[in-house]
Amino acid sequence: MIVLFSDFGLEGPYVGQVQSRLLQCAPGVPVINLFADLAPYDVQAAACLLPAYITGFPPATVFLCVVDPGVGGVRHGVVVKADGCWYVGPNEGLFALLARRAARVECWQLPDPVGVSSSFHGRDVFAPVAALLATGATVDAEAVSVTCLAQPGWPDDVFRVVYIDRYGNAITGVRASRIDASQEVSVNGHRLKSARTFSDVAPGNAFWYENSNGLLEFAVNRGRADQVLGIEVGTPLSL
Repeated sequence: MIVLFSDFGLEGPYVGQVQSRLLQCAPGVPVINLFADLAPYDVQAAACLLPAYITGFPPATVFLCVVDPGVGGVRHGVVVKADGCWYVGPNEGLFALLARRAARVECWQLPDPVGVSSSFHGRDVFAPVAALLATGATVDAEAVSVTCLAQPGWPDDVFRVVYIDRYGNAITGVRASRIDASQEVSVNGHRLKSARTFSDVAPGNAFWYENSNGLLEFAVNRGRADQVLGIEVGTPLSL
């Protein structure tokens, strides 16, 4: 299958255009839209979410990953193979934490695109490559060192909100396993204790918990954490 992971948005034509290209290039291959509403331009936030949300997909899954503020510029496109799955997208740091945590990583650099749109490489460059990988075809790419994916200035865990879902729950870039459940977490002047799940606190109460993909998340039972706590993507947190 091919899995989409992007900031293209749920509205507008962009996801549909990418899906159309994939179905033309790889007919019969299922296309799953995992994220289309990642924070626009925020590559580091997406890089935190990617290794957490790839769990559960079978080997040889192809992830088409595009958060690309440098589209049309000097950045290169890459193909990454990490622990048996494929990843295709621009090399602006999106695969840095994935490569850091994977047991086995290989990387290839795509040639500079010619004769395509300079502003929609997700559709015109990366989607065709993802389709080739999903159908077992050969991709024109040069093997390069995985060090090209590194972002040495980025920490392993990012202490800020990186995504807010439709319920107002605020996902952070922190792996919950790195924090003791007895610790309080401070965000925007609020000191929050942990809970196992929503029903363990009274309606309207805010808390932090380990979400279903292993990240620290702020929530309010039957309410919106973003509104109750006054937080948004980028809001920092501390222990």
